[in-house]
Amino acid sequence: MIDINLLRETLDEVVKKLKSRGYEFDTKFFINLEKDRKSFQIKTQELQEMRNQLSKNIGVEKSQGKNIDELMAKVSDISADLKKFEISLNETQLKLNNYLLEIPNIPHDSVPLGRNEKDNIVVREIGKKKTFNFEVKDHVDVASEYGLDFDLGTKLSGSRFTLMRSQIARLHRAIGQFMLDVQVNEHGYEECYTPFLVNPESLIGTGQLPKFEEDLFVTKRGENDLLYLIPTGEVPLTNIVRDSIQNIDDLPIKLTALTPCFRSEAGSYGKDTRGMIRQHQFEKVEMVQITHPDQSYEALEEMVSHAENILTKLDLPYRVVTLCTGDMGFGAAKTYDLEVWLPSQNTYREISSVSNCESFQARRMMARFKDENKKNTLLHTLNGSGLAVGRALVAIIENNQTKEGTINIPTALVPYMNGQQVIQSNP
Repeated sequence: MIDINLLRETLDEVVKKLKSRGYEFDTKFFINLEKDRKSFQIKTQELQEMRNQLSKNIGVEKSQGKNIDELMAKVSDISADLKKFEISLNETQLKLNNYLLEIPNIPHDSVPLGRNEKDNIVVREIGKKKTFNFEVKDHVDVASEYGLDFDLGTKLSGSRFTLMRSQIARLHRAIGQFMLDVQVNEHGYEECYTPFLVNPESLIGTGQLPKFEEDLFVTKRGENDLLYLIPTGEVPLTNIVRDSIQNIDDLPIKLTALTPCFRSEAGSYGKDTRGMIRQHQFEKVEMVQITHPDQSYEALEEMVSHAENILTKLDLPYRVVTLCTGDMGFGAAKTYDLEVWLPSQNTYREISSVSNCESFQARRMMARFKDENKKNTLLHTLNGSGLAVGRALVAIIENNQTKEGTINIPTALVPYMNGQQVIQSNP
């Protein structure tokens, strides 16, 4: 949630920045709401003061033995009016708050202006793209005989679900465990095991609700008892600090988890219908940092390097991209995407997105810390993939395929595969 004081003090500037990311701020609606709020607030304060003064007068006159019936009647009338204005004020504040929940974050000044992914900026390309002396296959054709089964996934659950068996299932598990170990042992994140179902408050905190409810899978235990399957490990990890005040000496808080992710929306209609690129269910190692506001952009660069380290260890060519204003996610102030090379598509595809949300999520969550002056101050929150397991599997299969149809296992994963170096028909 953006700071309402920014809207009150620098409305035109905020509206301009929001427009740069494709959001049309309803200025008239906001101004009218603010006008009503101020009016109701002033009237409420005036009536409270009048009632307080009359109550004092009643006390004085009663002590003097005077008749206080008229004063009591006035207090009663004022109290009735006050209640009406308090209701109007609360309703207006609720409308204002609900509107603020729908507004995306303000882009950082360093974010390039642009409308869509075509306007993103490539920061660097790392790794040498492999050349093949045979016709490259995609991961579907390469791995189907080793346990990657889309037909059974569809049979069990419908489109955009996958069943993995045998060596591919084992490789998928190895990738996730490897990534988690690197984030914990080398990068200093605390490993967590989180619930995979969360309450609405958690999703409001990180920004998925109320705006993106249609993208979520929801369960209902009662009329008003809803739990949502997590779309990303970011949700439970970040909400650990919801409704809390952290000690400054405990910052930064670095958390990681390997979780399944569930998304009812799985990308643009008709796009990436083949294979594992866009699924309703996938696994991801999530990185979350909770930081001091002065340190969040340093943390952003650090987290990008943590994701890059995984790709380097897996010997996968990739590039780092700065997202433009029009391509960033709802809660992000600045985002880097890491894109891995897929030979079958002859292009880079996203495998990690690392974002600084600044105080946007913290304001929604009331996540604060005691600053140097012992003042309660909003934290900054960051999140990123370290990495998406399924897409890493795709990249490993395609970049390590052989002419014989086997798959070479990256050296970093061999210990996690009990020494197995090649996926083949008879391992």
